[in-house]
Amino acid sequence: MFSRWLARAGAELLDDAELIVPVPLYRSRLWRRRFNQSAMLAQGLARLTSVPADCFVLKRVRRTASQVGLTVEQRVRNVAGAFKIDPAGATEIKGKRVVVIDDVITTGATAEACARVLKRAKAARVDVLALARVVEPTAFVL
Repeated sequence: MFSRWLARAGAELLDDAELIVPVPLYRSRLWRRRFNQSAMLAQGLARLTSVPADCFVLKRVRRTASQVGLTVEQRVRNVAGAFKIDPAGATEIKGKRVVVIDDVITTGATAEACARVLKRAKAARVDVLALARVVEPTAFVL
């Protein structure tokens, strides 16, 4: 099933990717959950594509509130400054074509915050691949 999703959604993004980076969880949330779903997706993609995944180069350095129920502006403020590049991994990012993996995109605030940090670290290009996208119910035309 995972390979079917990859074939439909992200194969073209991964064709020339050099590094896969999951959206990180803050350590207390990771401790409570015991897993990072984005990291699990990133590792699965790495196995299927032979593009390396690094689950530690991007860090969530600030605990953020749950994004559920927040407006677009509140979500942007919520994740502002929440991500940093691990100094030891900065050379791993420079000049690379990076794909950020997220489980769900609602407004894109989290993915954009991650991409901004990666671009500041001199990534050549940053693309985002997500398993699901939340849309407004009124966007569906039946």
